Amino acid sequence: MTDSPNTPEENALPDDPVPAGERPPRFAFPGHAADANPLDRMDTTEAVRSPDPAGDQKISDTFQRSLKESTKKKRLELFKGTGKRATFDVQLDRHEAKYIVPIDILPEVREFIRPFCAPDANGKGSPPQYTINTLQLDSPDLALHYAKYHESINRFKLRVRTYGEPGTSKVFLEVKRKINQTIVKSRTSIPFEAWQRDLLYDKDVKLDFRSTKEEEGFLDFARLTRQLGAVPTVWLRYVRESYFSRIDSYARVSFDTKLVYQPAYDWDSWGRGSRWIILDSSLEQNHLYDYSGVILELKTLSDTPRWMIDLVMHFDLVRCGNCKYSNAIWAESIFRGTPDLPMYSTELFKHQY
Repeated sequence: MTDSPNTPEENALPDDPVPAGERPPRFAFPGHAADANPLDRMDTTEAVRSPDPAGDQKISDTFQRSLKESTKKKRLELFKGTGKRATFDVQLDRHEAKYIVPIDILPEVREFIRPFCAPDANGKGSPPQYTINTLQLDSPDLALHYAKYHESINRFKLRVRTYGEPGTSKVFLEVKRKINQTIVKSRTSIPFEAWQRDLLYDKDVKLDFRSTKEEEGFLDFARLTRQLGAVPTVWLRYVRESYFSRIDSYARVSFDTKLVYQPAYDWDSWGRGSRWIILDSSLEQNHLYDYSGVILELKTLSDTPRWMIDLVMHFDLVRCGNCKYSNAIWAESIFRGTPDLPMYSTELFKHQY
């Protein structure tokens, strides 16, 4: 498997990481007050709101406005290393919009984007697909999850990712920041066999970095991990079908299916040997649908391409938030009773049962 073409300020953090011996068992979460998130001390209102019937039924006004007003340019630095070299391959400012759609409209969407997009070269088969395996890191009190829940305007995720069957691709260490409406994503790749917890705590890293910048990308990930006392929290796996624009500097359409998760208790098993739990039912996706939805995601840089706006309007798509990591946390809390479920879960239970 080749590297994806899309290889492509922090908030206040605790001063010291939580000692390993003091960490509670994963998913044995303490109760959280609204101000308990160390990344967001603001008094926030309920983050999960009821749909607004007067809201945008065609395309999010916020999405359009933020894209059109943004003047940020693509920052792409692609290093094609060989052997044991690490690569800092992309730092990218972009905008994203997600939609939950039924699987039976995918052939029509593919046909709609065919004049504008080409299949991702990393995909195999027809349609072109590849598997994504992700380890989500978070603090023992789920600071990053709650930053999303409280809609902090400046937040980030720590992800460790590989593609295909674990062991057949490099490991990518990602910091995905969301600053207002802009996504800023940096990735550093390392050899699969080099990935382990001690790599992030070793003061004398044994990696051959090609430049100062790629080393800074790795050190940024390691610094945030140590400051948060971040530990493995959730394994995620899903299949992605991806297309890139032929005519724009950067625009991407992707479909994510077969979403599954499991609690993470280690750094390098990649979920092998344990049971996967489905994550694409209406309950986990926070929608009263009678089908397992496909996550349709649109990604672009500054201005939204006209064909992308037409796509949203033609299929009458309604934008929604869908964080796979947080969905997994909420799904697991159904069985463990903590953290407290969001208010929308009551209505979903009524609908399903």
